[in-house]
Amino acid sequence: MSVVKGKNFINGKWIDSHSGETFESRSPANQDEVLGIFPRSNAQDVDEAVRAARKAFPAWRAVSRIKRGEVFDNFVQMVKKDHEDLSRLMARECGKAINESRADLTEGIHMAQYVFGMTRMPAGDVIASEIAEKDATMRRHPKGVVAAITPWNFPFAIPLWLLGPSLVEGNTAVFKPSEDTPLMGQKIIEYLERAGIPPGVVNLVQGDGEGAGRPLVAHPEVDVVAFTGSYDAGSEIRKVCAASPHKFAVCEMGGKNAVIVFDDADFQIALNASLLSAYKTTGQRCVSSGKLIVHESLYAKFCEEFVKLSKRVSVGDPLNEKTFMGPLINDAGRKKMEYYNDLARKEGGRVLFEGGPLTGKEYGRGAFVSPFVYQMDYDPKFRVLREEVFAPNVAIVPFCTIDEAIQIYNDTDYGLALAVITEDYRKAWRLREECEYGLGYVNLPSIGAEVHLPFGGVKKSGTGMPSAATLIDAVTHRTAWTVNHAAEIKMAQGLKAQIE
Repeated sequence: MSVVKGKNFINGKWIDSHSGETFESRSPANQDEVLGIFPRSNAQDVDEAVRAARKAFPAWRAVSRIKRGEVFDNFVQMVKKDHEDLSRLMARECGKAINESRADLTEGIHMAQYVFGMTRMPAGDVIASEIAEKDATMRRHPKGVVAAITPWNFPFAIPLWLLGPSLVEGNTAVFKPSEDTPLMGQKIIEYLERAGIPPGVVNLVQGDGEGAGRPLVAHPEVDVVAFTGSYDAGSEIRKVCAASPHKFAVCEMGGKNAVIVFDDADFQIALNASLLSAYKTTGQRCVSSGKLIVHESLYAKFCEEFVKLSKRVSVGDPLNEKTFMGPLINDAGRKKMEYYNDLARKEGGRVLFEGGPLTGKEYGRGAFVSPFVYQMDYDPKFRVLREEVFAPNVAIVPFCTIDEAIQIYNDTDYGLALAVITEDYRKAWRLREECEYGLGYVNLPSIGAEVHLPFGGVKKSGTGMPSAATLIDAVTHRTAWTVNHAAEIKMAQGLKAQIE
């Protein structure tokens, strides 16, 4: 494959950045492999993109909602034809195992199908009035220009989570993908252009957070910022938006998630759910579980069997069908994992599987690691039990009572995903009611969200405004429209209308 010469996409045209500066996209499985060279956008490029989106907004919102949705139907038909090629490209650019890359493409397709189908469903409500001669309706209006800023770990699905509901509801958008996966970001826009999206309705600016992301968030013509990424970046976005009278922030910002295994659990389900939760995407999902909270009656057996499975995890080339874990996204991710591995030892962790960086010919120039697994008794002072690692760093923590399990799970600044393994519906109900989370699963891993469900968390994990299907609540505002059919004015609440 030849090196791609990337461009920004602004007002329907593929163009370079004003500065002429560029950056490279390299494969995390082999840092010597350059996939593409992309424009390093700055505030001038961002301003041009936002102004194009603002200019296109009146005409786009005037298009039939059904016609807007048909763009996504066209998009889906084309992506389906190229599904395998796009999946392989994703595996090369972000290091996800090929099976996961295919699933990422499929999830993005599902999101596009969902918003297309949504356009022929009822939109709004007819609401009764106190006055028989009045009709009251609730409708949604688009907010305007949406800034969509997305991460590298789901470079196809998450952009569609944000762009799909935004565009189909009549907003226009400026899309900034992660600087780690600019090629997948460009592919999305190429397909939307071929699907018939009008000029200016969706615009692409490549670059990093400082050069492109910061001016995009701060731009006065942006009405909504939809962001998925780190808490540090998300908290800055929230501050910027809070200072504006019209700007709204939707931020999904990671988690310190857990699988809770009760004494009555189906043991094989517990093992499999824990393995999938900990190691899919090499532990680099916002819903990955770095804590396995296991009842003391199963603890010894669980630790032994989980380590056996962990040692069998295949780490290697993401294009190999047998690979379970590809590389971490970059050396910074590997160094972060090494830091938390050392911290686990310092805080008293009893190492069961001494994982870490992998070297050797088969790992070449990639950021490959093996799992790091340790036993850890609960203590609220232990940072490794409270902070997000974003790598296959796994603590197995014992508990005795359901109250202890809830306390251990909740004792973190995050609140995103939770998996409960039990055959007792009363235990599952307690956790459903008392744990602090956004996505909960019973007898399943903590991963595997579907697009028609809300995706978001509480505390440091999010703003309480989930994305995917429920993003519609953030990119539209509800309007009330009341019509009087009487020959005179009649007011609710018994208010007199006569003028004497």
